[in-house]
Amino acid sequence: MSLLDRSLGSLARDLPGATRIFHHYRLDFCCGGQTLLRDALAERGLDAAELLASLESLPAQHGDERNWGQAGTGELIDHILSRYHSVHREQLVELLRLARRVEAVHGDHPDCPAGLADHLDAMRQELESHMQKEEQILFPMLRRGLFDPARGPITVMRMEHDDHGQALARLLALTHNLTLPAEACNTWQALYAGIGELHTDLMQHIHLENNILFQPSQRQEVQHG
Repeated sequence: MSLLDRSLGSLARDLPGATRIFHHYRLDFCCGGQTLLRDALAERGLDAAELLASLESLPAQHGDERNWGQAGTGELIDHILSRYHSVHREQLVELLRLARRVEAVHGDHPDCPAGLADHLDAMRQELESHMQKEEQILFPMLRRGLFDPARGPITVMRMEHDDHGQALARLLALTHNLTLPAEACNTWQALYAGIGELHTDLMQHIHLENNILFQPSQRQEVQHG
């Protein structure tokens, strides 16, 4: 099957390093993971040959990158908890502090991201609620191999992932795609750099769950507790 006829989610899952390319081209492989690469490129008006060349070179370029599709359920959950849940909690607290500072000091600037702090605070609350439900309900079920009983909670988590995707899009809109004014202070620069990191991390987090953890038939299941 041509890479063009595969979904973004399957490519992100099966080709270590593909997510880096998709981030570069701003292709939504997490919430929009079911979209075929061909359709995603057409929608964005992107050069298929250039992107395909990048994807086809991945095994040589990134052979040492971990393929989480080959991890066991327990190992993958542990990775998600340490690499994303813990990190998101730290990221959002600091970003909220920076955003409040920028809006307070530069509120009169035409490029000031008015409303960004409120949006980040709403994201923090929604993401915290989401992560707690995973930590307290869904992940323990998956660790015990109770995939069928977990289908209901998984459906809810997927819907909330879609909401997170919309929240990320709103972040980019509020910051004009993270475009800084020429005279931006260090705090403003740190804020946008941090938002860029959050955007990348949250998309990768959603990808690992939507396209790998929630689809055990699509990966090699090796239990690690």
